[in-house]
Amino acid sequence: MAVPPEGTPCWADAMFNDVEGAKTFYGEVLGWTFGAASAEFGNYTLAYADGKAVAAVVPPMPGQEAPPQWCLYFASADAAATAARIRDNGGEIVMEPMQVGAFGSMCLAREPGGALFGVWQPGSHEGFEATAVPGAFCWAEVFTREPETTDAFFSALFSYRAKQVEDDAVDFRVFDLGDATVLGRMKMTDDFPPEVPSYINVYFDVADCDAAVATAAERGGILRFGPMSSPFGRFAAISDPQGANFSVIDTATTQGEMPPLRDV
Repeated sequence: MAVPPEGTPCWADAMFNDVEGAKTFYGEVLGWTFGAASAEFGNYTLAYADGKAVAAVVPPMPGQEAPPQWCLYFASADAAATAARIRDNGGEIVMEPMQVGAFGSMCLAREPGGALFGVWQPGSHEGFEATAVPGAFCWAEVFTREPETTDAFFSALFSYRAKQVEDDAVDFRVFDLGDATVLGRMKMTDDFPPEVPSYINVYFDVADCDAAVATAAERGGILRFGPMSSPFGRFAAISDPQGANFSVIDTATTQGEMPPLRDV
């Protein structure tokens, strides 16, 4: 598999206090199977969709306390250089660049609006082995209360071209790399409780959105939004039983016309 262009979403993982509970939940909702935990790397455990690595789950390190959340990683040719650009453009480095064996190098950061994300410089682990198939990563959106700040940051960090959706009801923007649209940005409205920080919402592809929502509810998940049909697919936002937010989308079930976009 070719290494993706710099700035492409290339991996996702989440830290859970109850890893076995997370494996059961996501195994039921997304059809994941799991590899053996890697004791050498903090019991990092790969998740597979149809035999392809699509994400990972991991327990917190001793003494580490943080609410469970999905972290999206962006591809980088040089994690240290990307970390420097993050600082130069007002971001915060949460975890300094570090080598992860032969797998690659990483760092964790927050954009100025507060959303956590990761940077991944591929080694033997190049990232997602599959995307946009049932169980795999499909899309992501930065939910932020500071859209102008967030937009300026990501446009400076990577070679993104921005396009704004022309819709008075929402403030939504997409970022392109080459011919590919790789990331969305949504302004958080007053519907979001003030204690909910900015975050990157990760979407996983499913064959049937309504069935995935029903399974998630049966397994202790909380439906936050939807299911709703759109030109992009039928989707829903869910919190898993440990509080990590994610979305599911059936991209084959669409409704309506694609909204117009303008370059910005």
